[in-house]
Amino acid sequence: MKCRQFHIILALTTVLFFVSCGDGKKAAYAADDTLSSGVIHISVDETFKPVIDSQLQVFMELYPNAKIIPHYKPEAECLKDLTVDSIRLVIVTRGLGEEEVKFLKDTLGFAPKFGKMASDAVAVVVNNKAKDSLFTVADIRGMLNGTSGFKYQLVMDGDKATSTLRFMVDSVLRGQPLASTVQAAQNSEGVINYVAKNPGAIGFVGVSWIGNKEDSTQLTFLEQVRIAAIQCKACPDQPYVRPYQANIVLKRYPLVRGLYYIVKENYAGLGSGFSNFLTGEKGQLIFRRAYLAPSRMSLQVRTMDVEESSF
Repeated sequence: MKCRQFHIILALTTVLFFVSCGDGKKAAYAADDTLSSGVIHISVDETFKPVIDSQLQVFMELYPNAKIIPHYKPEAECLKDLTVDSIRLVIVTRGLGEEEVKFLKDTLGFAPKFGKMASDAVAVVVNNKAKDSLFTVADIRGMLNGTSGFKYQLVMDGDKATSTLRFMVDSVLRGQPLASTVQAAQNSEGVINYVAKNPGAIGFVGVSWIGNKEDSTQLTFLEQVRIAAIQCKACPDQPYVRPYQANIVLKRYPLVRGLYYIVKENYAGLGSGFSNFLTGEKGQLIFRRAYLAPSRMSLQVRTMDVEESSF
């Protein structure tokens, strides 16, 4: 697919995305849903579509009177939806700051609840014909700001303020400008498809799109691209690591971020019911099976030999 150049300026501080949203009126909710029944809409960071689709399928099978309609969007658009009356729950890669909580409390009449559900990693994907598959964080930073000697074409998951783009700017560039040559695919799947067709491309996607070898779609993706390994400075036994679940849990893989729910209800509604499910045993098991690191469940890490070429 054809990618577009970025022509954006990221607003990386908090609060600003709320300023033009709403007129200060208190949101009114009709309490016609319960923890396990009713119909609601939620906004979800597009990066996590595979795992949230799985969560929704299981939840609605367990509670047939519940219907949750997801809207997958870039993270910044999800956060804006906190002031949209019809949206009851938002799933993004960060919680709320103090000023954001204060603004929403003044706007909604109550403070939304939020919490961490799991940890995710940003995977670096390369074409199967690429000669390089081992990088340092400094290598990635140099490619992102255009100062690297590498000649790869970098591709992100969208031309708006996505969570992957925000993470790379915040955590890797740390205030340095993003090179104008960085390209934007339409979404995470578009990144994978672009890298698969272009040997000179490197893409960045959430590991939930490509880390689950039990998912037939993701197995197809892994036949088209490889996942690069990133230097782990605290791993003398294994200087380069890939975003395996254990490496996320032990913080060996450097490109790790959280996954959070933000519930916009002041009663025991379906949004609260789904967030309870996500942080409960069944939801945490689904995160684990999707190769994310669940935040509310202990994982046993075992030492074993792994064939790196199979990931």
